[in-house]
Amino acid sequence: MLANKSVIVTGGLGALGRVVVSELAAQGARVAVLDCSARPDAGRAEVVYDGVDLCNASATAKAMESIAAQLGGIYGLVNVAGGFRYEPISEGTLDTWDLMYETNLRSCAAACLSVLPYLRSNGSGRIVNIGAASAQRATCGLGAYAASKAGVARLTESLSDELKDQSITVNAVLPSVIDTPANRLQMSGADFTRWVSPTSVAHLVAFLLSDQSIDITGALVPIVGRM
Repeated sequence: MLANKSVIVTGGLGALGRVVVSELAAQGARVAVLDCSARPDAGRAEVVYDGVDLCNASATAKAMESIAAQLGGIYGLVNVAGGFRYEPISEGTLDTWDLMYETNLRSCAAACLSVLPYLRSNGSGRIVNIGAASAQRATCGLGAYAASKAGVARLTESLSDELKDQSITVNAVLPSVIDTPANRLQMSGADFTRWVSPTSVAHLVAFLLSDQSIDITGALVPIVGRM
């Protein structure tokens, strides 16, 4: 359980993020959301900062500072924020590579850097990043996306090693296709039953935030359904 633990979820207003927020709140966490978009219903989040450019280090740090003041510190960070583009390399542009780097890797790095002072002041903490199974082997059209998510994996491994003696764990969850409305729309002919449910991802994230995962750090955990 995560009773009274303060956790920030980036991208917490998206399809996966909202499910993660709901699961963490159900386990007793005090949840804050950082998101670039703005939506009227923030679900079960206690604090919401929308319209935040998560690629902007200073804006992210300022939001973290405010959240820490409101919640009395920060225990954990879940980096859900990200984006996706399907684009064969030969038919695409470098702009897509820049976009995927900014959206998936830079935003994750900025959030990790901003939260570290608060985790260190606690003497312990948790970071969980959302990576991608395709980062381990990319197929056609996933080059830019997979490369950015591979960067998230290397960030996770490196930061976990850096923090392993400070009682701060850093892990990543590597989903295949998540069953969201957007994915169903884009891949309408697919067998949705083979995909990963957002709830399954949220359960795994909650476990990696919990005291039960104290000895797990630097892990890249696949969650791929029947893909």
